[in-house]
Amino acid sequence: MIPIWKQQARPGDGPVIWDYHVVLLHVSSGGQNFIYDLDTVLPFPCLFDTYVEDAFKSDDDIHPQFRRKFRVIRADSYLKNFASDRSHMKDSSGNWREPPPPYPCIETGDSKMNLNDFISMDPKSVVQAGVQLRDPGSLQAPPPGFK
Repeated sequence: MIPIWKQQARPGDGPVIWDYHVVLLHVSSGGQNFIYDLDTVLPFPCLFDTYVEDAFKSDDDIHPQFRRKFRVIRADSYLKNFASDRSHMKDSSGNWREPPPPYPCIETGDSKMNLNDFISMDPKSVVQAGVQLRDPGSLQAPPPGFK
């Protein structure tokens, strides 16, 4: 469970508590990096530094149970491997807990649902998925030439 501010689902100054959240980091060769978040009320795209400051805020003010961890996944790996049928957004009767996003579910040729493989922060899972864990205290714009 992670708090993110400046989300459409929560007008005002409070955070939305997501079970997971996906954003795109666009690393630009021009030096300015951008975050694409389909759920934000911030500019779209949003400058990386602005997004981190306004949407993630500081972990110093967050209860330890809500401290965030980040999985950094290359776009090509995400597009090739990630799938979510949104079943985690339904209650035990099959009803939506909240209205689903208006865009289609993401699926691959091999899977309709593998969300747990991606949101698990178990170090073994992380190594198997070939992604990087990031502590939010170390979250900074990628260096020039990052791919």
